[in-house]
Amino acid sequence: QVQLVESGGGLVEAGGSLRLSCAASGRAFSDYTVGWFRQPPGKEREFVTTIRWTGGRTDYADSVKGRFTISRDNAKNTVYLQMNSLKPEDTAVYYCASSRLRYGFARYDYDYWGRGTQVTVSS
Repeated sequence: QVQLVESGGGLVEAGGSLRLSCAASGRAFSDYTVGWFRQPPGKEREFVTTIRWTGGRTDYADSVKGRFTISRDNAKNTVYLQMNSLKPEDTAVYYCASSRLRYGFARYDYDYWGRGTQVTVSS
């Protein structure tokens, strides 16, 4: 069992930056895939980015490529999402998720989810 806790959300002006954190407890992230999803107001939850703990492979949604960066800290068992050049359309609740066996971009690829952290980008 893995427990995930997101932090770092907040209110930022367009063009600004935020760094989200996803801390895991209960089990180390070794051999897991960890992803970030987001759910804008009134919309479905969508894939943002993911990282394979072993090897460090990463993938990004087209909408965030070149602006967002996912990274991991083995010692802290934490995954980060650095978000730069934020836009109002990035406003959403951001969720961290992990998968023991799969590497993918769909919600059903992930087994464990955090409760989310709100990111609001003002224009």
